[in-house]
Amino acid sequence: MASAESQDIEQATTTIATTQPDDKTRRYDRQLRIWAASGQAALESSRILVLSSSATSTSILKNLVLPGIGHFSILDDAITTPADAGNNFFLNARESIGKPRAQEAVPLLRELNESVQGEAVLKSLKDLLATSEGREWLSGFSIVIAHNLDKPTLQELSTLLWSNPNGPPLVTVRSAGFLAEFHIQYHEHCVSQSHSETAPSLRITRPFPALLEWARSLDLQNMDPTTHGHIPFVVILVRQVDEWRKGHDGNLPKTAAEKKEFKSGILALKIKPDEENFDEAEAQAWRVWSEPAIPSDIQSLFSLPPLPSASSSTAPQRHATFHALLDTLADFTKDSSGPGTLPLSATLPDMKSDTESYVRLQNLYRQWAEVEKNKFKEILKAKHPEVVKSANPDEVDTFVKNAHHLRVLRGKQWGALDTDREAIANSLSIAPRETATHLALSALTNLLSQGADASKINEDALKAEVVSIVGSGVELPEELDAAIGEVARAPTADIPNMAAFLGGLVAQEAIKMITEQYVPLNGYCVVDLVDSWTGVIG
Repeated sequence: MASAESQDIEQATTTIATTQPDDKTRRYDRQLRIWAASGQAALESSRILVLSSSATSTSILKNLVLPGIGHFSILDDAITTPADAGNNFFLNARESIGKPRAQEAVPLLRELNESVQGEAVLKSLKDLLATSEGREWLSGFSIVIAHNLDKPTLQELSTLLWSNPNGPPLVTVRSAGFLAEFHIQYHEHCVSQSHSETAPSLRITRPFPALLEWARSLDLQNMDPTTHGHIPFVVILVRQVDEWRKGHDGNLPKTAAEKKEFKSGILALKIKPDEENFDEAEAQAWRVWSEPAIPSDIQSLFSLPPLPSASSSTAPQRHATFHALLDTLADFTKDSSGPGTLPLSATLPDMKSDTESYVRLQNLYRQWAEVEKNKFKEILKAKHPEVVKSANPDEVDTFVKNAHHLRVLRGKQWGALDTDREAIANSLSIAPRETATHLALSALTNLLSQGADASKINEDALKAEVVSIVGSGVELPEELDAAIGEVARAPTADIPNMAAFLGGLVAQEAIKMITEQYVPLNGYCVVDLVDSWTGVIG
């Protein structure tokens, strides 16, 4: 973080035993361990716009204010009703009735975290959309969150934000009783810190010089038994691959028989039956024939087509640095003087070894990872000198460190699913329960936008609207009846327990978008608290 009062995550976790952490580090200790200083800095610089101060909206904000966003604005000109006072914990009960709802909610939300700034904007969204100044203001936030917005206004807002690839993501939330869904609209979202649990390649079949030298220098026959029993499995496998290639024209094991022979050769190196490091090497032998030079999901990013609007005057700049780094990564893998792989990761898994051997291995990986990172930076400087000047050095280091786990998501505009009958039919066949709930909520939104009285919406009207969405002749799942029944029972009910549940889910995904860490959902997240399940479609 940029401010002097805060510490980065490494400092906070290594110096805590000898020095007292500052107030901010103590306050945010748990989350710093999740998204580190870079994520916290992104949160603290964010500006959030929430449309409506309903129970669900304030619950979402609660879960954004607590971790420390920079600023929030609630755009809502509604006056607090008795129903609001009964279901919204961020209103002063009866005292708030008859007063501007947003204005009543802001002070109570700010009490949660004194470092967060907030304001109530008592204006109509329709009025703001009608002026150029209003549209510019709406586009100036980090993320926009809307709850149960009427369809015509939501479509206009969605189109406005979608028209600018550099505009903020739009999170659309719909709820009715114990059913709900939310969707995140974005053109593209790039993640270099996905926090994947998949281990990066250890480069066993393409060892760097120092690792290969260590493996070849082992005198297994004359080695001290204690040392022999603590050789890291990585070194054992590198040595065994080297020996195998000498007798097989440089090839790796391919057939089932060869793989079995390779594993048997590892176990034959044991001098005592209880040498767990050799058992571990045998168990990890799959790495020899299953670790590609470049994972397929990363390889596909190298040929990712540009966004449709990339040639226009509003070409995406949001992730320009990421794409320059991705382009550099592709060249790094093709460099004739390089390893033909992604940059080495310094991360090692736990393994059977003594401290001395493990630390030595760790140092070798760290040193060579630094060598390859410097090589990456040389390519970057030659191909994208403007990025070198403008990019944060920490961003480049983070990209290289996490090169094995990069993600690029391409999103869709809100409402695109409902206008694509082929996609709806496909979704019904794959996820009938989730799609049925989505269709019930879409039908409700359509009926309300047509001026229907919410208290008079019945199951027949909802089902007829669903048929108009999917088209005639489409077989509807039996789960649709239950979803329609719940929507008809409580078409506009903003229930506190659903509001609380949605508050956590939506805020979690919003934080992923803001910090650009972890992988956010891509599609509609459907929630059913009647039967307690969630699912993603679209």
